[in-house]
Formats: sequence, structure tokens, C-alpha cells
Amino acid sequence: MIFIQLFKTFFTIGLFSFGGGYAMLPLIQNEVVSKHNWITNSQFADIVAVSQITPGPIAINSATYIGYTATNSVWGSACATFGVCLPSLIVVVLLYLFLQRFKESLFVKNAFKGLKIGVVGLILGAALILMTPENFIDYKSWILCLVSFIACYRFNVSPITLIFGAAAFGVLFY
Repeated sequence: MIFIQLFKTFFTIGLFSFGGGYAMLPLIQNEVVSKHNWITNSQFADIVAVSQITPGPIAINSATYIGYTATNSVWGSACATFGVCLPSLIVVVLLYLFLQRFKESLFVKNAFKGLKIGVVGLILGAALILMTPENFIDYKSWILCLVSFIACYRFNVSPITLIFGAAAFGVLFY
């Protein structure tokens, strides 16, 4: 039964999420932590961190890890991963067919303008969800967050460099 729940939950998340994995994080957190209690907030934060440093999209990595954690089975991982990927495949095929026919429509152009704005809000929401006392344990964690943000936003430092830098910071100061 949990395998079907995992598939349905991640299918729904995949179907109603726009903007990539970071925009999905609030939906994933709500479903797997608050609604189903498959993992804790602390585990969710760990999943996000691990999903960022492993190859592949964050949403798929998160689904895979949550599916395994919830079931202690590779089949749980497969159900969650397939569930989160299938809607994208369906939607991309349908969108391609639709956009080929209506790509010059003002309605379609304006709809995409609204979607872009909404996605920024979802990504900001994902960042705010992760700003918990479990993740920001002292002033050093706030400084690391601020330095990482400035390095990424202002100086275009590679996320990989920031991840390794954050790990080194953790080893040195914690």
C-alpha cells in the first residue's frame, strides 16, 4: 500500500510543480513530513543537502531517497522516482503539441510570464522552509549562509565550489 501512496504522492508533486526541483521542495516537504510523516524535518534537510551534492536533479534524488527511507526498499525508491518523473514526460509531450499550434498566442505568452513569477516565489519558499533552528544552529551558520549567497549571487561562484567550501567550513568550525 505504501508503494502506491509513494507513487501517487510523487506523481501529484511532479504534476503540479513548475520550475524544477527547488520549486518542488515546499510540496515535497509538506507531503512527506507534514502529511504522511514518512520522514522528519531534520531528515528532510539532510535529504536536500545530499540531493544537492549528488549527480542528477534534486527532485529525483529527493524522491529516490525518501522512497527508500519510507520503505527500506529499492522498490520504494523506484515508485517515488517513477512517480515524480512520469508527469514531466506526459506534460512535456502535451506542451510540445500545444505550443507548436499556439506559440504566437498572446494568451500563451502572458501565461508563461505569470508562471515565471510564481516559480520565483516557490523557490524563495523552499529557501525559507529550510531556514529552521535545526539548520541555523549558531551565528557561524548564518555567516556561512550569507557568504554562500553573496558568492553565488554576486560573484557567480560555482555551486560545486560552494558545497565543498561549506563542507570544509563544517569540518573546521564544528
